[in-house]
Amino acid sequence: MPKSSKDSSPEAGAKPALHPFDPIIDEGSKILILGSFPSLKSFDNNFYYAHPRNQFWPILSRIFDRPAKTVEERYALLKESRIALWDVIKSCERSNSADSNLRSCVPNDIPALLHRYPNISALLFTGKKAESLYRRYFGESAGLPLSLLPSPSPAYAAMGFDAKVKRWREILSAYMELPQKGAKSEPKPSF
Repeated sequence: MPKSSKDSSPEAGAKPALHPFDPIIDEGSKILILGSFPSLKSFDNNFYYAHPRNQFWPILSRIFDRPAKTVEERYALLKESRIALWDVIKSCERSNSADSNLRSCVPNDIPALLHRYPNISALLFTGKKAESLYRRYFGESAGLPLSLLPSPSPAYAAMGFDAKVKRWREILSAYMELPQKGAKSEPKPSF
């Protein structure tokens, strides 16, 4: 489970909020999806993309045909799909969850993470703010392909859920093999 910093505070006027979670990554991870910074609901619920209307987990659940309602199911989905997850920002000041409200940002050490996990072959961003912050702090230094996913945020309503799933599927399939739509995966042999 991601570590939580109890002394972190996402409240306005407080000291800068510290990112409360470790990255979710292992040696099998191939793709790193980066957001900007956890929402206030994510702080409250101690996990990534925890706002009930955020479409991050429903999108991945649909693409990989796996449940993603519990924290355990979300970990399993990421591990089995070989997707790593983190955010660009380590600390910031803000008064609400809107990306446009992030101030005094300090980035996470993404280059060190990529050095530690050299199997990462692409960086995908869950919104324009995450992508622009990454480019501001790191440019093209990773030498990896960078792609912008349609935002799963409930604030991004210009694209419907099915269209987001389709676009995420297209982008992910450029970097990894995805299950075929409607095809059930074969049971894995146990040894």
